[in-house]
Amino acid sequence: MALPDLDELIAEVDRTCARAHRPDRPQPDWLELLRTGADLAERLRGLADDLVEDYVEHCRLHGVSWSDIGTALGVTRQAAQQRFLAPHVKYEQSEFAEELRTAMAHMKKAAVQHRNNYIGTEHVLWGLLAEDNTATRLLRHLGLSPGALRRDLEPRLTPGASQAAERIAWTPYTRRALAAARDLARAEGLAEIGCDHLLAGLASVARGVAADVLGPLDVDGETVAAARDRKGENMGSRPGDG
Repeated sequence: MALPDLDELIAEVDRTCARAHRPDRPQPDWLELLRTGADLAERLRGLADDLVEDYVEHCRLHGVSWSDIGTALGVTRQAAQQRFLAPHVKYEQSEFAEELRTAMAHMKKAAVQHRNNYIGTEHVLWGLLAEDNTATRLLRHLGLSPGALRRDLEPRLTPGASQAAERIAWTPYTRRALAAARDLARAEGLAEIGCDHLLAGLASVARGVAADVLGPLDVDGETVAAARDRKGENMGSRPGDG
């Protein structure tokens, strides 16, 4: 893929910073443009950091040493560890509701079938939409068709270049979504994370392919949270609970 050049980034800042341009001023508000440019630069840095973190996670998952990771990054082993050795949350299978375990099987199957060696937000959303569960019910409550969403999402499940590994790591965005889902379940006093919790976590992250599908439909963290509140305890029920 071609990276944006400086002129393209400057044009993007100028296009999106509406506050900088007023008809009663002969010159744009350069401070507003600076703030918008700084915000864009910060998002690009965050995206770059997420990219590197994802591959460090894969390297560690498949037994690569910190020394070799440091060499690949052009830093010392200690510097690589200090930057990336954040304690990753560990989950027990018992923390996942049965419906979520089923959805996770669909997520991994989609990754393997498309020769992807990662589980991204697109795989997570695909798995959540695979069968009837609390996530699909929540989407219907929002007036959306899970089947139509799957049709919109399917072209975005792009094939990878090599066979997916047996051990597939979740990307930084999907790990954040899962962590948010766990926090939500705990805040509700529930021992298990359900599909609706993970959908809420995915919406709250608002990044990745899933956000490209859900965002235009106004499915974001606030919308999902409000819908779950309106549904009340019924939304927390799991398939087969009654």
